[in-house]
Parts: sequence; structure tokens; C-alpha cells
Amino acid sequence: MRIKRAVMSKSKRKKFLKAAKGYRGALSRRVRLAKEMYFHSGVYSYVGRKDKKGQYRRMWIIRINAAARMSGMKYGELIHGLKLAGVSINRKMLSEIAATDLNTFKEYVDIAKASLSKAS
Repeated sequence: MRIKRAVMSKSKRKKFLKAAKGYRGALSRRVRLAKEMYFHSGVYSYVGRKDKKGQYRRMWIIRINAAARMSGMKYGELIHGLKLAGVSINRKMLSEIAATDLNTFKEYVDIAKASLSKAS
């Protein structure tokens, strides 16, 4: 007795072609290429999720640096001063404060300046 699996094969092919909709050129029409890109896209999205965290951190640092320089201080000095003062605030919150509430941010800058002058 022979095994008939045309239905399963066709459904697998349809799954890959449906997932590859929107890919450019032959990648959306040829089953073999669509399957390869389907698996690669999983890898790309995994890497992208990891990269996104670094991109946010870079954005927070840029924001903090801009606000710190407006207050007459560099980013590295600010972070170092806050660490010496024992202030534990993460960069995300610090950048949010820098973007929305400059008076509070200036207080953090003053704390950092005071701890730096005390240390030296």
C-alpha cells in the first residue's frame, strides 16, 4: 500500500508562501526560497529584538547628555557624580526627567556636582 501525502505537502508549501507574502521578487513565489527566508526572518527578528534594547539605551544617553550640557556638565561627569552620591536612578528614568522636567533634572545635576567637588 502506498502512502499518499499530497495534501500535507501542499499545506506545508502554502504555509511558507503565506508567511513569505510581501517579500521581494522570487522570495514570495518560490517555495524553496520562501522557506529559506521564512527561517532567516525568525533569526533577523530575534536579533532585532536584542538590538532594540541597545538603540533605546543610546537614545537615553543622548538625551541625558544634551540636558546635562545645558546645565554645564558632561554626561560622564553627571553619571560619575550620581554614582559617588549613591543615587541609583536608571538612564531611562533620567532621560525621561531630562525631557519632561528640567527643574528636577537640575537637582540631579546639583547633587552630582556636589558629590564631585566633595570627592576631589
